[in-house]
Amino acid sequence: MSGPVFTQYRQAVLSEVSGEVLEIGFGTGLNLPHYPETMQKLTAIDSNAGMNALARKRIQSSGIIVANRVLNGENLPMADNSFDSVVSTWTLCSIAKVEQALQEIHRVLKPGGKFFFIEHGLSDDPKVQVWQHRLTPLQKIIADGCHLDRNMKKLVENQFEMLKLELFYMEETPKFAGYMYKGVATKV
Repeated sequence: MSGPVFTQYRQAVLSEVSGEVLEIGFGTGLNLPHYPETMQKLTAIDSNAGMNALARKRIQSSGIIVANRVLNGENLPMADNSFDSVVSTWTLCSIAKVEQALQEIHRVLKPGGKFFFIEHGLSDDPKVQVWQHRLTPLQKIIADGCHLDRNMKKLVENQFEMLKLELFYMEETPKFAGYMYKGVATKV
């Protein structure tokens, strides 16, 4: 997920992030080079301890102060109304209790805070949806719980007011895995 196409989308999603930031699904830290200077502090979580170890080199070379913790997004120990921005890039697809994670993101965002995301999910094309539903059980096994068929728009709108949303197929990606939801939502 470090190729030029992914990099372009990371840059676009992170361009408006500011203030105190929480990143859900930090992984190996691929977003670090794309955070703007307006970011004051980054708290990064990932449930995979192995990813945390891989992220250390990127954190050390980034110049950004990162509080990196092994946690899942479904039970955040942070106080209510703690963050100006929350970021999720290609993570919501693999969280087992995604609705609970979105409730937690909403809880820790300050009023007026913004949720920045890019996720793959359920296509608007019924022919593609058939394959997404068929392949999701296999995908969950081989890709750490990843679902190809989650309706990210509906999931996000259950917790937030959508400010911007782009729906598209990512180039150089099979349609069943490449239907993207790129957006910004806010806590009202």
